Amino acid sequence: MTSPSSAHSPVHPASHGHPPFKAHFQTFDDLADGAEGPARLAALRAELARLGFDGYVIPRADAHQNEYVPACEERLAYLTGFTGSAGTCVVLPTEAALFVDGRYTLQAPAQVDETAFTVVPLSQTRPDKWIEDHLPRGARLGFDPWRTTIDGRERLVKAVAAAGGILAPLEADPFDPIWPDRPAPPREPVRLLDLSVAGEDTATKLRRVQEKLAEEKLDGVLVSDPHGAAWLFNMRGGDVAHTPLPLAWCIVPREGLPDLFLEALKLSHEVRAALAGHARLHGVGDLDRVLAAFAKGENGNGKGRRIRVDQATAPVRLATLIETSGGIADKGADPISLIKASKNPAEIAGMRAAHVRDGAALVRFLAWFDREAPTGKLTEIDAVEALETFRRATGCLTDISFPTIAGAGENGAIVHYRVTRKTNRAIHPGELFLLDSGAQYPDGTTDITRTLAVGTPTQDMRRHYTLVLKGHLALTRAVFPKGITGAQLDPLARQFLWENGLDFDHGTGHGVGAGLSVHEGPARISQLGHLALAAGMILSNEPGFYRTGAYGIRIENLILVEDRPVEAGERPCFGFSTLTLVPYDRRLIDLRLLTGTERAQVDAYHAEVRATLAPLVDEGSVDWLAGATAPL
Repeated sequence: MTSPSSAHSPVHPASHGHPPFKAHFQTFDDLADGAEGPARLAALRAELARLGFDGYVIPRADAHQNEYVPACEERLAYLTGFTGSAGTCVVLPTEAALFVDGRYTLQAPAQVDETAFTVVPLSQTRPDKWIEDHLPRGARLGFDPWRTTIDGRERLVKAVAAAGGILAPLEADPFDPIWPDRPAPPREPVRLLDLSVAGEDTATKLRRVQEKLAEEKLDGVLVSDPHGAAWLFNMRGGDVAHTPLPLAWCIVPREGLPDLFLEALKLSHEVRAALAGHARLHGVGDLDRVLAAFAKGENGNGKGRRIRVDQATAPVRLATLIETSGGIADKGADPISLIKASKNPAEIAGMRAAHVRDGAALVRFLAWFDREAPTGKLTEIDAVEALETFRRATGCLTDISFPTIAGAGENGAIVHYRVTRKTNRAIHPGELFLLDSGAQYPDGTTDITRTLAVGTPTQDMRRHYTLVLKGHLALTRAVFPKGITGAQLDPLARQFLWENGLDFDHGTGHGVGAGLSVHEGPARISQLGHLALAAGMILSNEPGFYRTGAYGIRIENLILVEDRPVEAGERPCFGFSTLTLVPYDRRLIDLRLLTGTERAQVDAYHAEVRATLAPLVDEGSVDWLAGATAPL
């Protein structure tokens, strides 16, 4: 058992599940307590009754619809005990339903008290339909206008009308009096990106956004997604976990300086001076006043200004303010989101560098894991902490990009499983270990999943793994003409599972930010991915298979959309370049199920991994890497 103090020495958690180091960026404590759910539900109902409401809709969201939200915004987790990254609870006088998607159908029932909350998979019904069927006639249902989008309100309006109820915004937060130890709002300092990392200065980015506003005949855009403001002003922060975001609002006019809204305590004198060269700076408390004045201003035809509000992130509260101030809330996509999705050369170079660094850390981890896991002494938490330690040893880790999913055996079948001290279990020989993790570095963001055999896998494990791998490889090989969407590519990753009567209940791929969110819109590869892919977009490629109560399998690389000229072709085409550099588990590949093309593809990938990473790892890891990447 050796110390992790050297960048080239192996890491070994202590025996019996007590590692000698502390993970910096992930907690294994239970983030919420489902046992408190019934009492908190009763307190919420009492507060709603005091405010004159019969029910309330609680989304898992903050005012920006961020995936990761500050601790003070975790209303859903506080109420129910459910800690997933997406969900909605509808509370009525005598019943309460928690709606989750396919990632959380196993996790949610394990976390909440089902005597108080009914867990409803979205595949069964949606919240608006459930409200239509369950809201008592004449009941007054409240919603949070700061945390409900325009589209979300429209669905509620239809459902409540069909039920014969009354829908009304609830401006007062009913959680304030029932959450006595609520954390304070974050105020982490803002930092600025070096141009060598950002690749484009704010003035140039602003011109591109304003040209798009002019093209769409808009007077301005309300930037409600903090990722957009972070990209536009080349700034980063630490207001939410695992994504380097400063929470901010911005109003970008078609001409002239934007208005940027940030808490003043987050800005040093140097950062304030730099930002003031590109925007008028305000405190967040000034947002209502400035937005109302901007909406009211004349645009030359006697009407208020037409302001784009993003339908995915803008709260009803601000869209309503624009309209009551005489402006026009133009519902649509924030133009920044699509511009940001196609990375520039500096961002791509940074992402490649981050993946090389991350790949070396993963190889060192996997060599260690292969030595230690068969002993049966490792736990899921040991593996998570060891992986983070190897990443920290690069000297560049700034955070993990999401809580590591480390599921041994049956826990691997829980798609977004998060190990806690209560659920932590030993990793046993003869089972699979699903490890989905990612890192934030100053120059890029990573996200990788590998499914690992511990000891000798069964034939079913190898068959299912290989079917998943075949779909993963097929998507990687894809060449497609301009205009093709993620929805059209999604079946490539599922085809071999479908042929065997199998499937998985999540998208095949999500967009990834460059040093920003590991889950970035608007591009994705899924049945709902209707945006045409474009060069410079970075997405995940992660098909899977999950056998409840037994094991989970997922294989994930990040892939970059690139121009791919086709000889004698008549249309411009794209293909994918793989950023992730980590071996697949050869022990789980059933060679009888692979074609010659697929074998050659795996061998070529492994040769690239070996050539790139061998100079960057210690001697023991080099030996492991040689075996792990040997030709099939």
